Amino acid sequence: QVTLVESGGGVVQAGGSLRLSCAASGGTFSDYAMGWFRQAPGKDREFVAVINWNGGTTDYGDAVKGRFTISRDNTKNTVYLQMNSLKPEDTAVYYCARLPGLQITPRVASNWGQGTQLTVSS
Repeated sequence: QVTLVESGGGVVQAGGSLRLSCAASGGTFSDYAMGWFRQAPGKDREFVAVINWNGGTTDYGDAVKGRFTISRDNTKNTVYLQMNSLKPEDTAVYYCARLPGLQITPRVASNWGQGTQLTVSS
């Protein structure tokens, strides 16, 4: 059973930066791709970023492309989301997800974390 725990959320001003972390336990971390998704109030959960098993392949949602960077450290069983040039519309609960295989598709989650809140003030 894989458990995912996100951290690093908070309140930041527009234009600022923040880094989210997601620590995984259970299973072998390098056996699967990882992703970040987000959900704003009243909206559907949205794809943010994915990274394959060794960090060699990444992909981003159009809303965050060029501003966010996903990375992973397999020695620490942790995936990160570096968020720069934050906008008020980035405000959401951010969820870490384990994907079912080594690669970044399909973008479906086998496991979810509990989420961490990001609020970007204008």
